[in-house]
Amino acid sequence: MSHITLTATMVARPETRDELLAILLAMVAPSRADRGCLNYHLHVDAKDPCVFMFYENWANQDDLDAHGSMPHLKPIRARAHELLAKPVELKIYKMLSEGVGA
Repeated sequence: MSHITLTATMVARPETRDELLAILLAMVAPSRADRGCLNYHLHVDAKDPCVFMFYENWANQDDLDAHGSMPHLKPIRARAHELLAKPVELKIYKMLSEGVGA
């Protein structure tokens, strides 16, 4: 079965950047503990400190779908309209190559 990769890009309003970052950082550890999470990494754009990107790999689509309804994602969902300059950009990919250690 193919692993599923998700990228989620979020652009903070400049005045809410620090608050958004705190919420995003708080999501990392519990998300890594979700069933089927192979890795879950938060990045910031090297040139724009208001642009954040999650790079995630999941064992399968069912595990990614279950992650989407987890309580540790509620804070960002509840505040996205206040904190983000534009809607979250989600992209889903199917892994073609074998991952390291796979």
